[in-house]
Amino acid sequence: MPASEPDSIEPSAPEPVAIDDVRAVEAELPPVEEDVADSEPVPPPLSVTQREATPPPQAAREQPQPRGGWFGRLKEGLAKSSRSLTGSITAIFTKRKLDSATLEELEDVLIQADLGVEMTTRIVKAVATGRYDKEIEPDEVKAILASEVAKVLKPVEIPFNFGEEKPFVILVVGVNGSGKTTTIGKLGAIATGEGFSVMLAACDTFRAAAIEQLAIWGQRIGAKVISRPTGADAAGLAFDAMKEAKADAADILIVDTAGRLQNKAYLMAELDKIVRVIKKQDETAPHAVLLVLDATTGQNAISQADVFTKVAGVTGLIMTKLDGTARGGILVAIAERFKLPIHAIGVGEQIEDLQPFDADAFSRAIAGLEE
Repeated sequence: MPASEPDSIEPSAPEPVAIDDVRAVEAELPPVEEDVADSEPVPPPLSVTQREATPPPQAAREQPQPRGGWFGRLKEGLAKSSRSLTGSITAIFTKRKLDSATLEELEDVLIQADLGVEMTTRIVKAVATGRYDKEIEPDEVKAILASEVAKVLKPVEIPFNFGEEKPFVILVVGVNGSGKTTTIGKLGAIATGEGFSVMLAACDTFRAAAIEQLAIWGQRIGAKVISRPTGADAAGLAFDAMKEAKADAADILIVDTAGRLQNKAYLMAELDKIVRVIKKQDETAPHAVLLVLDATTGQNAISQADVFTKVAGVTGLIMTKLDGTARGGILVAIAERFKLPIHAIGVGEQIEDLQPFDADAFSRAIAGLEE
């Protein structure tokens, strides 16, 4: 541990930075479960390549891309949300005139999709304008839905680039079970695929499963993992990780953290301490603070965002597990309320299922429209 800490070092508010060219990653790693109960055999490290890098062997190049590219994967991942929305829209507007009853039904459907009250109000108003007491095709309503959603999401569509600082320190926060540790592994794989040397710090020292999981990811992507036994001081580990990252001349240090919301005061104190000890070795760090949110938690994701934005100085969001919920509209509600950069979304277990956020693609996919 370092010498006595300064009385108060306020976390900086780093500039939003941006997962550049995630589509460059072609390798598929076996899925890693969020909670690892027992030790698993660790496979040898797997390589992750970048689009601009040396072309892979002919056999690898000729392998068909699964699920028809990113928009196909996105549409498939958002199928639960899309089916729920578009099925109801079709049922409401097929051979019916637009009146107060149909608008009320539409409002209920949009609210149930977790799009939020403000977004719902705008969509209903846009649908009603100039169309009252007239028949309106379901596809026209879907197009209006996509357009209104895109208007909210486009301003927060900000890519994530690994910065030039060395080490570039990324603090990753979120509740347990949000996909945080898996997301760290995918980010590390993307970074190594872009030619960066990566170090991972297992500062969620309260969960043995999180430490084991990060160790497995480290083996798979060829990243050094700094860890301590369960219950060790997280801030002390962060300090040691910074020291080792500098000594090893690592390009990127990704720091996992605990996510226990049941004691907000303790969470705040621990995160603040981690930030302070990191700043002792680099006053500009952490250079990015990424909040990982689980789409399947619905409205709970809003309360999580509220806590972590206040506690951790969040600079950007990554939303995971959009493929596991019919309430993917929660991303829209969060964007509207917090207006934080959305760097990436996840719609599956594979590395290529974590992609830079594309507001237009998301809006069309959730509305059931083609690319």
